[in-house]
Amino acid sequence: MLVDSHCHLDHLDLTDREGGLSAVLADANARGITQFLSVAVDLKSSASLVDLTAQHSNIYSSVGVHPLQKVDQPVPTVEQLLSLAEAPNVVAIGETGLDNFYSADTHQWQRDSFINHLRASQQCDKPIIIHTRDAREETIDLLRQYPLSAGGVMHCFTETWEMAEAAMELGFYISFSGIVTFNSAADLRDVVRRVPLERLLVETDSPWLAPVPYRGRQNEPQYVLEVAKTVADLKGISIEQLAEITTQNFLRLFRIPALKAEA
Repeated sequence: MLVDSHCHLDHLDLTDREGGLSAVLADANARGITQFLSVAVDLKSSASLVDLTAQHSNIYSSVGVHPLQKVDQPVPTVEQLLSLAEAPNVVAIGETGLDNFYSADTHQWQRDSFINHLRASQQCDKPIIIHTRDAREETIDLLRQYPLSAGGVMHCFTETWEMAEAAMELGFYISFSGIVTFNSAADLRDVVRRVPLERLLVETDSPWLAPVPYRGRQNEPQYVLEVAKTVADLKGISIEQLAEITTQNFLRLFRIPALKAEA
């Protein structure tokens, strides 16, 4: 059994997909992917994902506002995040964080939003999902200022080993996406080799970042298998071992009972 620990099911283009989301999930199930964490990117998706998870017992969700989502919108408040986090099957806060690569001009908004997400995570004791790019030191500094007993995950990790090590020291997991399959990702594959198995997660970040050999297509949860195969090869273990380890890591981080996960 594999888990897609980070996808955006509500952002898939299902216009020409016969069977819609049910077909997407069935294709994933046929390849052994049976659990999904659909991650929110704004307050609207945070609310709508509650309806989605109510229809599928094997889909979990988060609540949060992506650091690149600012379009003349106010910073999400701690109260807003906590209210949304009370819904069933919400297992995390985020995704949130800092992105100075695509949107350095909104840095103060991102920082204020990130801090509110950290405070919400502290208060509801749910792990946080972090997007970080070109903001290594500040991201780690804020995590140290707002320590989280529930920990969290550095999702779609593309940063250095030093940042991964610092994050793990703070109780975080490191999640790898289809980027590890890209020809240009040699440095990232070195990071994969160094991250301990007990801190690994795999994800698609679908509908974006489809792995080799599906680059150019819309990414789907079923393609997390390609990510897992690459990571397993880098760690020198079987895909079955990698699937078991990352599934247990997912259940442990997001505090999902094993019996529920098998339902």
